[in-house]
Amino acid sequence: MPYTPIVATLGYVLSPDRSEVLMIHRNARPDDLHLGKYNGLGGKMEPGEDIAACMRREIREEAGIECESMQLRGTLNWPGFGKHGEDWLGFIFVIDRYSGTPFMVNHEGTLEWVALERLLTLPMWEGDRHFLPLVFDADPRPFHGVMPYKGGRMQSWSYTRL
Repeated sequence: MPYTPIVATLGYVLSPDRSEVLMIHRNARPDDLHLGKYNGLGGKMEPGEDIAACMRREIREEAGIECESMQLRGTLNWPGFGKHGEDWLGFIFVIDRYSGTPFMVNHEGTLEWVALERLLTLPMWEGDRHFLPLVFDADPRPFHGVMPYKGGRMQSWSYTRL
């Protein structure tokens, strides 16, 4: 059977001094699968987009800023992650230069600058605590991970770097 995950982006916008990251506190919609959690910005790829164009569009839509420089930090396969057990494949980016002033809020919640050293103390998906250190480490090689979910809980985690 072919594997047909939902393809998406997840981006972490760094402050100009690289000490903070723009996160969304998902607190706007009671029916949100992510309600109460902090997350990076991003979403589903649309037909006709490449993955970089998707990331730029999502950052523009969710934060009101334009990406001027970004790096692919990794890919993540999340089998079973969706609300109804859908599989997701995510491309994780760091946006290290942008133009414009970020929104303070969007339709999904409040946007907040969070100090990098405080990031892992926020309420988030348990799996995020495993891959976020790889997003912000000094290793230039992208990581490629798999993190199966079942019933809203991470089952395991593994990754490779080439």
